[in-house]
Amino acid sequence: MSRQEIVGVGAGAAHLGVDRVVDLGPLHPSAHGAYRLRLTLDGTTITAAEPLVGHLHRGAEKLFEVRDYRQVLTLANRHDWLAAFCNEVVVAQAVERMTGMDVPARALWLRTLLCELNRLLAHLIFLTPLTRSAEGGSTEATRSAQVGTQAIQAVMEAASGGRIHFMASRIGGLREDVPAGWTGQTTAALSTVDTALTAIMSTVDSPEFVAGYRGIGMLSAADAMALGVTGPAGRASGLDFDLRRDSPTLAYPELAVTPVLATEGDALARVRCLAGEVEQSLRLARHCLTSLPPGPVNLRLPKAVKAPEGSVYTWGEAPLGVSGVHLSSRGEKTPWRLKLRTPSFNNIQALAALLPGTPVAALPAVLGSFAVIVGDVDK
Repeated sequence: MSRQEIVGVGAGAAHLGVDRVVDLGPLHPSAHGAYRLRLTLDGTTITAAEPLVGHLHRGAEKLFEVRDYRQVLTLANRHDWLAAFCNEVVVAQAVERMTGMDVPARALWLRTLLCELNRLLAHLIFLTPLTRSAEGGSTEATRSAQVGTQAIQAVMEAASGGRIHFMASRIGGLREDVPAGWTGQTTAALSTVDTALTAIMSTVDSPEFVAGYRGIGMLSAADAMALGVTGPAGRASGLDFDLRRDSPTLAYPELAVTPVLATEGDALARVRCLAGEVEQSLRLARHCLTSLPPGPVNLRLPKAVKAPEGSVYTWGEAPLGVSGVHLSSRGEKTPWRLKLRTPSFNNIQALAALLPGTPVAALPAVLGSFAVIVGDVDK
């Protein structure tokens, strides 16, 4: 990542050192992906950290509120582009619950499978740069992880027609069924990820990696709970919470989901939780492949979908944590209010708790272990 430091003197600088704003990510204002941290340093140690949200505000919620429910789903995957399909499903479920739709069984199982494939894709993308050498070069594990990522992205594209913004969900199910031969292609892709995971774990378990990631960026369970941290970042601190088990929808009631937990709450625990969830998603995806029932994948809808007056809240376990939608309707074809609960918005606040005490030299490792999507923060 490129880095730029803007140096100024803060109110507490006389006592705590230099007040710096560090931009991480693409620096052009039109480029997505940048987020900002204000770090207070005492020598080479971080003593305070403040995430500066709003640097890349996208206005997703207001864009939803001026579109009808079918059009909303074309935008629902853009605030977290690495959880695109999972976000589509949560929005579709909100409308389906309000209208009392009964989604076909095949669509439920395919949605579950595509959510787990989406989780694999997101986790592999975050894990891949962590396998690079100390000098930043690609290793065998890096190349293997990239091959695994491309294999999953290929089957997601084959199922939806899109590589990033899938737009495969529809109110009442999916846009269309998967093509002929897709299940075999997916089975082969999962085997490719198996190979990649073996290579990733050889790096994560190496003495050099353990020494570089253990004991830094500590996040306690109490802080994670207080800040609403969810997903692998929360489970790495011991929070035993996973909506796939604790509030299951789709086909998850038929699956055995065991949250991948750690108690250390450090950078190493977060990386290992990501890798452990790759292993679990492989198992869940294979279960879905062998359980796909025949039948339709969508419902016949009226020309204009209108949710009845009222409100509903739906949530699901996205790759980085809890993704929620609060939908309020006045009986029209557009939402009156549509509010998002995004995991990255809550999770990024934890940087204020876990960065103090971190040496500046360890900052890349800590931030690399703490996955967020900036569009999901500045939604």
